[in-house]
Amino acid sequence: MNDTSNHILVVDDHRDIRDLIGRYLVKNGMRVTTADSAASARKLLKAASIDLVVLDIMMPGEDGLSFCRFLRETTDIPVILLTAMAEDTDRVVGLEIGADDYVTKPFNPRELLARIRAVLRRTSNPTRPRDAVDAKKLAFDRFELDIQRRELLDAEGVATPLSTAEYQLLTTFLKRPHMVLGREQLLDLTSGRPMAVFDRSIDNQVSRLRKKIETDPKNPVLIKTVWGGGYTFTADVSEVET
Repeated sequence: MNDTSNHILVVDDHRDIRDLIGRYLVKNGMRVTTADSAASARKLLKAASIDLVVLDIMMPGEDGLSFCRFLRETTDIPVILLTAMAEDTDRVVGLEIGADDYVTKPFNPRELLARIRAVLRRTSNPTRPRDAVDAKKLAFDRFELDIQRRELLDAEGVATPLSTAEYQLLTTFLKRPHMVLGREQLLDLTSGRPMAVFDRSIDNQVSRLRKKIETDPKNPVLIKTVWGGGYTFTADVSEVET
């Protein structure tokens, strides 16, 4: 193992789960630090450079959803949630507040590793995601997206923060304006994984993105729902001269 290995922070109050994940990821060439609580994880974030957080939702004290919200508000570190089968509502909330992916317990460590690698691939170089546009800045409606800085600015120059998932989704739409994109197609373009039965992650991401770019998210005009088909981005997109 070398210093360029991805550094993963595993946060779970169950020691056996932390140890299982830690051993498997180290075996597959990653560096791993573990924490038994959100409080411990906060301290570790100040002391080390972390590439991705694997985060259990159900923990005593500050729970995983609260800690995930903190991460989204203060960092760009991608987050994969560990959820129980019965925690469907928490899973949806986690995606809504900016988690990049989730794995349900009990899980296969190989699946978790695949999810980690997929998230790292699409977040390690945000200026060149899959099917990235070549322009450095793109304009649509009253917004301008700086591709290099991953920064969304309105007409007054006020920045709107975007999570990794929101950025990937917006970039995908800007690359394909006026095209009807199915949910499965959007999931593949933004995360590189197939759609599971009852997978609502794209719908949740669209809902979050609408709240940030639509004047009235309940009556969207930029991201239109195509019933039975998916979504279409209706605004014209242009390159910004730099």
